[in-house]
Amino acid sequence: MDARTLIVTRAARFFHDGDLVNLGIGMPTLVANHLPEGVNITLQSENGFIGLGPTPEEGHVDKDMVNAGGQPVTILPGGVCFDSATSFGLIRGGHVDATVLGALEVDQEGNLANWMIPGKKVPGMGGAMDLVAGANLVIITMEHCNKSGAPKILKKCTLPLTAAHEVDYIVTELCVLHRTEDGLALEELAPGVTVEEVLAKTDAELIVPTQIGSMI
Repeated sequence: MDARTLIVTRAARFFHDGDLVNLGIGMPTLVANHLPEGVNITLQSENGFIGLGPTPEEGHVDKDMVNAGGQPVTILPGGVCFDSATSFGLIRGGHVDATVLGALEVDQEGNLANWMIPGKKVPGMGGAMDLVAGANLVIITMEHCNKSGAPKILKKCTLPLTAAHEVDYIVTELCVLHRTEDGLALEELAPGVTVEEVLAKTDAELIVPTQIGSMI
């Protein structure tokens, strides 16, 4: 499978049947298409509804029905709409089981940078600040290095932070990293990837256990 499919397929395995999950803009939205068999989750959209459905077919787009990124979506039977205050009350109240977000940088302390001003690599922080602080599990899905080949997993973030010490897992095309009390641990490797390759492409200091699992 290609790198993005590998990343989102592995991220989808973090969820349990019945979880309320928020998926960020971009790659994270693909996670819902790769849930393991028998796992049914409910998707929350921070702009004000629960029960996010698939992208509508051409000719069946409701201009008033969009996700937090402004993309056309559907609402599944049983879904419900509400105001922004209620939406962020759910998030800030700790009722979202997990959130999956992209990132520009993550560091070994669990700090996240997924926006930048000035420079505007992305439009702005949006609701990510609330999600990473309020969700019970924070999963970052991203490519291991940027387009120039520089590591995105650092000792210390250089861009403005979205949140400090909130990231739980990082899933890339190379590996799965878990932030523990002792530091950033290498838990799983992608097929064909070695520990040496991960270390060479990571600026952060990693804990390498004697036994490492597989992403597949």
